[in-house]
Amino acid sequence: MTIAPLALYIHVSAKTENPEVAVRAPSAIPRAAEGPPGVRRRGPRRRMRMRGGDDESDEEEEKESDGEEDLDVVLQAEGKIGAKKMRKLQEKAEKRAMREQMEQEREERKKREKEADERRKKEEELQKQEEAARAEEERKRKEEQERREHEEYLKLKEAFTVDEEGQQDMEADLDSHSLLQEFMTYIRETKVVILEDLAAHFKLNTQDVIQRVQDLQTSGDLTGVIDDRGKFIYITMEELEAVAKFIRQNGRVSIAELAESSNRLITLDPDLRRLQSASGTLSPDTLVA
Repeated sequence: MTIAPLALYIHVSAKTENPEVAVRAPSAIPRAAEGPPGVRRRGPRRRMRMRGGDDESDEEEEKESDGEEDLDVVLQAEGKIGAKKMRKLQEKAEKRAMREQMEQEREERKKREKEADERRKKEEELQKQEEAARAEEERKRKEEQERREHEEYLKLKEAFTVDEEGQQDMEADLDSHSLLQEFMTYIRETKVVILEDLAAHFKLNTQDVIQRVQDLQTSGDLTGVIDDRGKFIYITMEELEAVAKFIRQNGRVSIAELAESSNRLITLDPDLRRLQSASGTLSPDTLVA
């Protein structure tokens, strides 16, 4: 704010010895020394810059210079101007200081926000890299698992193909007369055979062997029984006739008596049966006697 020099008169206090005497203040400074009307007198720093021919001053320097000049004026004018004028100058200085403080706080806040934004971007980039690494690891794991499963599938498929081909070949051969005779001969000589072992011996499916034995029983080519434990007990016609003769001779026979007699009438040991067949003691009359 421009403060024009004023002619001040200092009056001597009424309590002085000569109250009528007044001291005249120095006359007003000529207008030429002050400068043109309406122009504020520049401070010492401004005059130095003007004398130095500093043409590179900008708006911020002028504001700073004006602020310093106003502050100097406030400090120099204390006691020389009215309280209202002083209050306006102080308010102006306080507002300028507040703006500067707010500007500084704003710059610091921008700096903090920029640093926080950079940290956030770094964290996001690191998180993306970790997620990409996990995704790549998961992809490799799935590919390896799919590869192993495919290899196991191919092995299993190959095994099934070989097994099916073997079964088809054996079934075709079993339908032939020579292999069918071998199949029945094996059962007759073994007497008591586990059907699963029989299937493994001829490389056939167990269910197919059971069906084949039942078909041979129906046709009369094999005689015997299949128990609940998956065994086939071959009984010769001579042994069946011996059991029938025992029942006819004894009339009503209990299951216990029949079971006891069956152990004697039916020979389950193939070696003993061959021995009896060779010695001629395998006839129904001999077994029942």
